[in-house]
Amino acid sequence: MELSTVLKIKNAETGSTVDMELEPDNTINEIIESAASFWHKDPGAYVLRKGKKVLSASITVKESNLISGDVLELIPDPEGG
Repeated sequence: MELSTVLKIKNAETGSTVDMELEPDNTINEIIESAASFWHKDPGAYVLRKGKKVLSASITVKESNLISGDVLELIPDPEGG
């Protein structure tokens, strides 16, 4: 059985964070939707970034090699959503 992953999502605009417990098959897009909803933002206008790399919305937590404790930043989509 695969364990869930606990990630910290940081709102790049305000600096506030939220912890999310995710399953390996959750997609990056699902994380964006949850975080955007939490901060009352339009999910279509944001992307998640880990370090300098923007994560593809269609990949899963497992495919993106995320591990518990990783911090992802919710940033405005540099391509304009």
